[in-house]
Order: sequence, then structure tokens, then C-alpha cells
Amino acid sequence: MTPRRACPDDAPACAAIVRAWLDRTDWMPEGPDLRTLEEAMRAAFAEREVWVVGDPAEGYLSFDPGTSHVRGLYVGRPGAGIGRALLDRAKEGRDRITLDTHVPNRDAHRFYAREGFRVIETDRAGSDGVPELRMEWRR
Repeated sequence: MTPRRACPDDAPACAAIVRAWLDRTDWMPEGPDLRTLEEAMRAAFAEREVWVVGDPAEGYLSFDPGTSHVRGLYVGRPGAGIGRALLDRAKEGRDRITLDTHVPNRDAHRFYAREGFRVIETDRAGSDGVPELRMEWRR
């Protein structure tokens, strides 16, 4: 499972992954529609490092190299190793990475802890109205 840089053609699959997650996550607000998500993906591809696994994409990670912050990590098949492969790619050549995760998303917290992340800040205001934790990984 080798991550590759995302291209504009990956935007529909990445948007569909996020929309499916929103649809099955009862504690999240409704969120944007598929078209709006796709437009946001295309914009992010130009501004950040975005990595995907699969063709079509089965998961993606959006990374801001200037701040070493993961802006988003979503997978279509949790437990298949896609998230780990994407995080391993983001960790390459870095000593520190941060990310924010929704407080109610306990499955994500367990995954990030297994990948070496620890909570460094609690009860951050999320842009979607759901409180977040900030987590950090250090080499």
C-alpha cells in the first residue's frame, strides 16, 4: 500500500469518502454537500501536500508542510492499513506532526495513540462546532 500525491482527478473519490463519513457519523453536523466537498478538495490539493492510497482513492491525508499539521485524514475502509500508510508517509523526514481530532471520535483517538500520537491540548473549538483534541507525534 503505497501513498501517492493526489491529483485533481482524485477530488471526487476523496469528497465521497468524507461525505460517507459524515453520513454515518451521528454526532457530526450535516456538513457540506458532495459538490462543495469536491471543490474544497481541489483547492486543498493546490495549497497542501495531499496523499492518497488507491486508484480510485480509498483514503487521503491533507498535510500542511509549513506547520507540520495534518489537516485531514479520512479512509473509506477503516482497519485496512490505509490510515497507517498515509501517516507513515507524512512522518517521513519529520520529527514532529500535529493533528486535531473530534472529541467524540474515540476510534480515531485509539488509532492515533497506536501510531504514537499523544494528546497535548483538549477542548479546542472545532470549525464545525464539535470540540477537538490536538494530538502530537514526535520521533
